[in-house]
Amino acid sequence: MAFDSLKSGRIETCYFCSRPAYPSKGITFCRNDAKQFRFCRSKCHKNFVMKRNPRKLKWTKAFRKAAGKEMTVDSTLQFAARRNVPIRYNRDLVAKTLKAMDRVSEIRSKRERVFAKRRLAGKRAQDLATDKKLVQTHSHLLPRMRGSEKRRLAEEQGLTAEEIEELENAAVVATKKTTTVFGKEKIRQRVRVDGGVEFMGETAEGEGMDVDSE
Repeated sequence: MAFDSLKSGRIETCYFCSRPAYPSKGITFCRNDAKQFRFCRSKCHKNFVMKRNPRKLKWTKAFRKAAGKEMTVDSTLQFAARRNVPIRYNRDLVAKTLKAMDRVSEIRSKRERVFAKRRLAGKRAQDLATDKKLVQTHSHLLPRMRGSEKRRLAEEQGLTAEEIEELENAAVVATKKTTTVFGKEKIRQRVRVDGGVEFMGETAEGEGMDVDSE
């Protein structure tokens, strides 16, 4: 049985995604054994009914903790623990508690920033290695001549745009001539009517080459 949460005045934690469930917001699911499950929104309630595992969904707190993307051991997390011990109202205690809450939130946000910075420390080097590998494997997709090289040729040697384009085309043709078909030259044999053998070779440009053998 699911019903809207009552106005208890307490900020509880969502059972599925661990987000704060504010009073009069969200859904409370009551099982037949009288156990209650608090959800911050209908999305969490629907996933709970479909019996999905929160540790396998990337948008939940359980997944982030298991994947090492959240702080799991920190002294500031103890302030978020639920306390059911009744305390007599004291004006000074309330003022001190509110002041401590602001300070704890400031410390927690600072530690979270440091944690994220350390977690992403090696990502720059990893991205650089990935980019280098991509350039090596897909070098044929890069421009034939860099813009700085074109400017240098235009300034130092006084070449025009047409002449620079001719140099680019010549470099491409030279590269094609030095390459082979699939890393090696293909040789095929064909028997003629008179009994001779004819060798058919393919160059890098895909053109046939006839070689007669006596």
